[in-house]
Amino acid sequence: MKNKIYVAPMMDWTDRHCRYFMRLLSPGVFLYTEMVTANALHFGDAESLLRYDDSEHPVAVQLGGSDPVLMAEAAARAASSGYDEININVGCPSDRVQSGQFGACLMAQPDIVADCYSAMRSGIDIPVTVKTRIGIDDHDSDEFLTRFVDTLSAAGCRKFIVHARIAILDGLSPKENRTVPPLNYDRVYRLKEANPGLEIVLNGGISEIGHVEDVLKRVDGAMIGRQAYHHPYFLAELEHHMNPQVPLPGRRDVVEQMLPYIKRELAQGERLGRITRHMVGLFAGIPGARAWRRYISENAYRDGAGTEVLLEALDAMPVAA
Repeated sequence: MKNKIYVAPMMDWTDRHCRYFMRLLSPGVFLYTEMVTANALHFGDAESLLRYDDSEHPVAVQLGGSDPVLMAEAAARAASSGYDEININVGCPSDRVQSGQFGACLMAQPDIVADCYSAMRSGIDIPVTVKTRIGIDDHDSDEFLTRFVDTLSAAGCRKFIVHARIAILDGLSPKENRTVPPLNYDRVYRLKEANPGLEIVLNGGISEIGHVEDVLKRVDGAMIGRQAYHHPYFLAELEHHMNPQVPLPGRRDVVEQMLPYIKRELAQGERLGRITRHMVGLFAGIPGARAWRRYISENAYRDGAGTEVLLEALDAMPVAA
């Protein structure tokens, strides 16, 4: 499964606590941070923003921005922090991102993205990749996507993660942009066929193991988004299916493995709820899932809440869960 299965960068979701949890579920999946802007790293607390646990490897940081100087600075910071890959966000459709002139709107300005890529690659020795959509607004064609990819590949980019939907920048919310524009896998497959020397990873709507297998027959990788967050045990099942020598962990065992990490984080001032919010879907689809989710949601944010909340949540479930 190495370098074939990825967890998508998801704003407000794939923080370091989420990634630590997902790594327990899947030893081989490639993890991505939520997007960090180059401006935030330049003007803010870069050390905190780039913090991660060593167990997360392989892990990529996703950067947002359009200023080659700031993007190069951000890339250098990320590389020195030990990340395995740096990814440029050219897919986020939010108003805030557009106002900053980065994200999906940059598909219309591939030369700017290429300038950022070239500046970022200078002086670092880890891969710089691009995550993009298949188009934006009325630019919904193979030709538009090809022009974007050709410009970046000419600058040296060899890996593209393609969300197989266009982004509607005027009229749809970011949430709607994740579901309303129809998926067009064939455009991504044609992109790979036309560019056999590029590494193409498909993202968007993948929620079943059989679908992952179908995708991997056509492109180089599959990126899982909402399915991995809302049904995180899917990552363990997928890992075991792809690599049967990797044991399928028990859900309760995963909870117990989280406890030392949680105790360490609480001792450093973190609040329990900021960690456990990523774990509420662990038992999704099996008896007792509602009791688990409810107990954590009602108790993890109370003052002084500690690991006992998770143990009590387990006790509230059927023994067979």
